Amino acid sequence: MGKSPDLEILFYVADSGIHGKGLFARCAIAAGTYLGEYDGPETDENGMHVLWAETEEGDWIGRDGQNLLRYINHSEAPCAEFEGFELYAVAAIEPDQEITIHYGDEFEPD
Repeated sequence: MGKSPDLEILFYVADSGIHGKGLFARCAIAAGTYLGEYDGPETDENGMHVLWAETEEGDWIGRDGQNLLRYINHSEAPCAEFEGFELYAVAAIEPDQEITIHYGDEFEPD
């Protein structure tokens, strides 16, 4: 992992056509770019902004998102993905494009 970028330089929050608010790119971002870490306190409870990550030992850790990355919405064709709590671009991202991830096979959109 590289140095954590200043999220406000890379992203902004705005109304989303997917759901509520979304996270959008301020600039072009190349595929493979490290985008930042999902930051917040650890939790054992589900919630609107809780991200769960599996450890190498097979345990699950939840973080209740407190930074801009909590506004990432779901897509079947995402442009980013988490490796643990670290977010990476998996496709080229254009300015003003919404940043999306796939929430997992168990996710059922409203």
